[in-house]
Amino acid sequence: MNPGEDHDVRPNTLGQGVRLRGRAWVFGKNVDTDAIIPARYCNTADPKELAKHCMEDADPSFVHRMQPGDLIVADANFGCGSSREVAPLCIKAAGVSAVVAKSFARIFFRNAINIGLPIFECPQAVEGIRPGDEIEIDSSVGILRNLTRGTEYTLTPFPDFLQRIIARGGLLAYVEERLAQKATEAHPSSVIRTEMQ
Repeated sequence: MNPGEDHDVRPNTLGQGVRLRGRAWVFGKNVDTDAIIPARYCNTADPKELAKHCMEDADPSFVHRMQPGDLIVADANFGCGSSREVAPLCIKAAGVSAVVAKSFARIFFRNAINIGLPIFECPQAVEGIRPGDEIEIDSSVGILRNLTRGTEYTLTPFPDFLQRIIARGGLLAYVEERLAQKATEAHPSSVIRTEMQ
């Protein structure tokens, strides 16, 4: 990957039978938002710029060696520290397909859901994953497979409404879609007229 190159930051299809697959990048306990995106780079909200510095203080080689689709795997309390909304945005913009951790700091958890970054809690899997292992997540059935080691784990499931938010690419996209549906239901003839113009 070239830092800052265009990455597909479109809505994912989590919960719709899609499989996420990539190499594992393993990090320890209490990875804070400063390690995810250092404060010195938070003078922008441009995802491309943030992506250039993803995980820079935790592993300076990360953005230069990771491939789009790779996964971050971490111990407990991932995303702790300041309530930096750009932290999950930075990860998503870098091309990381998902984060798997023993647990997440609550504010990071909410921010990740809000921007549509797939995150999964699975303490047992984290214990068995090593750097570079090939990981596959089948979100439709809640299974994580470590293809390198031949192991399989059950993911902690999200409530349906959170799965729908992530599947749409985040809270804003989800709300926009819901509002459009409501408008169509309330005024179907105006939608047809607009589409015909």
